Amino acid sequence: MADAREMSMDDYLAMARRRMKIVIIPLLLAPIAGFLVSYLPMFPPKYVSQAVVLVEGQKVPAGYVQPVVTTDFAQRVSALDSEIRSSAKLRPMITGLDLAKPGEEQELMASIRTNLQLSPFITSMSAAIAATTTTKKKPTGTDESVPAVNVAYSDTKPDRAQKICNAMAQLIINENLKNRADIATQTSTFLARQVDDAKNALNEQDARMAEFKKRYAGQLPGDLENNMRVLMSLNSQLDATTQSLNRAQQDKSYAESMLAQQLAAWKGSQSGSTSPQTLQQQLTALQAQLLQLQARYTDDYPDVIKTKADIAKVQGRLDEIEKQAPAPSQSSDKANANEPPELRQMRLQIHQYQQVIDQSTSDQKRLQASINSYQARTSMSPDIEEQWKVLSRDYDSAQKFYNDLLVKKSSADLGNNMEVGQEGEQLTIGQPATHPESPAFPNRPLFAAGGLGAGLGLGLIIAIWLEFSDKSIRTERDAAVAMDLPLLISVPWVGESEFAGNGNGHVKRRFWGRSPSPEEHEKVEV
Repeated sequence: MADAREMSMDDYLAMARRRMKIVIIPLLLAPIAGFLVSYLPMFPPKYVSQAVVLVEGQKVPAGYVQPVVTTDFAQRVSALDSEIRSSAKLRPMITGLDLAKPGEEQELMASIRTNLQLSPFITSMSAAIAATTTTKKKPTGTDESVPAVNVAYSDTKPDRAQKICNAMAQLIINENLKNRADIATQTSTFLARQVDDAKNALNEQDARMAEFKKRYAGQLPGDLENNMRVLMSLNSQLDATTQSLNRAQQDKSYAESMLAQQLAAWKGSQSGSTSPQTLQQQLTALQAQLLQLQARYTDDYPDVIKTKADIAKVQGRLDEIEKQAPAPSQSSDKANANEPPELRQMRLQIHQYQQVIDQSTSDQKRLQASINSYQARTSMSPDIEEQWKVLSRDYDSAQKFYNDLLVKKSSADLGNNMEVGQEGEQLTIGQPATHPESPAFPNRPLFAAGGLGAGLGLGLIIAIWLEFSDKSIRTERDAAVAMDLPLLISVPWVGESEFAGNGNGHVKRRFWGRSPSPEEHEKVEV
């Protein structure tokens, strides 16, 4: 009837006293049963062997040679874990250690894959040095962190667990060394191919630049300043050549006029006293006299007027003589053997002037053509300039990329040599595999503790079930709740087993396994 009314602490204590045996018996028997269960064949013993693999840093300072492998340590351990679990790695190891009979290799490999555990962790330098005997590092007084891997393997045989654990630790070291060497070699080979490709691309860009320079020679942006200097020099040369040409033409004209006069005078001297030569001498003397007079007097002076009249008269006579004599052809004038030396010298001088004129004319044309060419170069089109910018930018990018790859390839080659020489980061056995003396599973004290908890729970469940399924009426309150009527009187149990002396002459009565209430206590005492 406990579930029909509100329970008090006395009710709970009475309930515990009534069901104490039901709880204690499973509580005592269940740990023994759990301990004995641990010996059943379904729970074979598992011996765990553990080894520690430490990571030694590279012997060459990283400032001189950059390491090739830079992945996270946990990722590398995960990759190694996957590699060493493969059949290609486990089968040679099992065969070499003679761990299984023919036909049992698959079962043992499955057991290794299931029971092998790799756990990366960080240990202190001092602990690592104390744990290993193969490392050559010395303590530095600082607690530097060192990556490590804990290798654990469980097996039903302790000796086999130790052998497999040691073999797996060594396999991890060998695979790590091989992987690092492979990565270094592959990196160096890859960069070598990339360098060759970059070199070919740079050569192509160089050929394009050379072709462009050849096609637009002198029209490139870098040639503008030089073109301007050359253009200024050509203009100066053209001016000098033009002046030389003008002087030569003037000298030739003067020499031809002198030759004509001297030739006329010579021919006149051959024909009479009024020869052109004499008249020319008179004309020259009169002209000199006129110059002297004009230097001192004005044009209205009588001597000046008279001298001018004489010059006009002599000039008129010379003109008449020249009209009467046939004009010699300038193109066919040749030195006569009978001509005086002065005339032959004059003809030679005119010929030299003509050569100078011809040379100056040719130079003038050549300089003018060069000037036109350089003027065209200086007026470079925007299209050529844009093409040159694109080619220059592509060439600079290819050159920079090629140089960067060369630096990386050199660094990769150094890293490859370091890994091949085993001077880089390496894994070493920090702690060899332990020989397990006692099985790690089953944990018999833990089985006993589990049985203890199970027995306690079972006892409580049974006690609670019995208590709540019991419909007995034990107290006045149970009766009042059951009959739903007021209680007038209660008759206590008067059996001998329910009485107990308290040593003072009083008899204390117990009501159905519980202590009486205060009201009941007054009724019981006599």
